Amino acid sequence: ISGLILPTLGNILVDDVLIDSQNLKNWQQNIAIVPQTIFLNDATVLENIAIGVDIDVINYEKVIKVAKLAQIDSFIESLPNKYKEKVGERGVRLSGGQRQRIGIARALYKKTDVIIFDEATSALDDKTELEVINSIFNLNPNITILIIAHRLTTLKKCSQVIELKDGRVLRTGSYKEIVGKT
Repeated sequence: ISGLILPTLGNILVDDVLIDSQNLKNWQQNIAIVPQTIFLNDATVLENIAIGVDIDVINYEKVIKVAKLAQIDSFIESLPNKYKEKVGERGVRLSGGQRQRIGIARALYKKTDVIIFDEATSALDDKTELEVINSIFNLNPNITILIIAHRLTTLKKCSQVIELKDGRVLRTGSYKEIVGKT
């Protein structure tokens, strides 16, 4: 979906437009991906959330807003240097859940039409995951959110769930239809 790997069979269509080498870069600029393993630079929390943005033009208020949505703001505020605290090489000074929440804040900072969460809450405890998922689903309703998860409770708020096995669709439906509970 992100265009990092080209399909060997079939095509990727978005709103009936074929995604190909001509428009791939444009498509990728409209996507944010939150992977299971978050890459962090040996830089500040601020720079890691607004990754790729020159430090002189980072929107500090926006960083704080997305940190709140990602449920990482209170942790950051507890750090000695707050948003200017260095995270260490590959985020070594942070837990897995803290790294994931910074990755979520990073995706929200990018402000795209599509956000892909690929096992992005797997290192979070149940309470924090619920808070993060609630924040995600309170974003702009025009954002398309794709969530890849092994933990089915992560998908409770999804309007459509697609169950896959060995790369094939087993069934599709609402969370209730797939799981059989509310």
